[in-house]
Amino acid sequence: PGEHTKSIRYFESVIDQILNFKIDRNTTLIALGGGVIGALTGYVAASILRGIDFIQIPTTLLSQVDSSVGGKTGINSQHGKNLIGAFYQPRLVLADIDALDSLPNREILSGYAEVVKYGLVNNISFFTWLEEFGFQLCAGNKEYRQHAVYESCKSKAGIVAKDETEQNMRALLNLGHTFGHALETETGFSDKLLHGEAVSVGICLAFDLSLQLGLCSKSDTERTRTHFSSIGLPTYLTDVDNINWKPSKILTHM
Repeated sequence: PGEHTKSIRYFESVIDQILNFKIDRNTTLIALGGGVIGALTGYVAASILRGIDFIQIPTTLLSQVDSSVGGKTGINSQHGKNLIGAFYQPRLVLADIDALDSLPNREILSGYAEVVKYGLVNNISFFTWLEEFGFQLCAGNKEYRQHAVYESCKSKAGIVAKDETEQNMRALLNLGHTFGHALETETGFSDKLLHGEAVSVGICLAFDLSLQLGLCSKSDTERTRTHFSSIGLPTYLTDVDNINWKPSKILTHM
């Protein structure tokens, strides 16, 4: 587990292990795990023998609602997150809600940040639903979790189908991620700041910036921050403990 697994070293190691099995182009890889495993496996599948099939079986809320769908695969570089990779679609995505039962609460909350993103991007009725039922979703209600996974995947698949390689509207799915990825880079992709936590802070910073630029209202900015905070996610840089943030370095990462 952990973003450090999305590295050249692990990429090379996995490919060597697979080639030791004397595979051919009829081989199918299965990515059983969270977003890190899905991204790494997908990039391996896209690269090995110039492309073999792979299947996503996401086992975290974050990967079930976001990273397993859409075909973004890749690994991190010392220069930043997801800078090496390929657009490569899985043959199948199988999301089993029961797989979430063993996750610690922090991982659930991390995934929930991406769920909220879909409400903010293009589905205000879903965001309103999350304001009412999000806490119960995070607490373990399986009906609400299933609804959240379905709505998130439906939203993402609709956008990706129109813009697979992010030439235009797919950039909407990066809401909060320009800030968020910079924060993750600054923390060395460590567990000091999980991806969803970085996205939560990043979305709030994006709203702050939009407010300053006159592109959104103060009420929308406050409503967004209030919801993330009520669930237990960080919304300010100061909410993240034991990190000496340096604005100039964050801007460089961005």
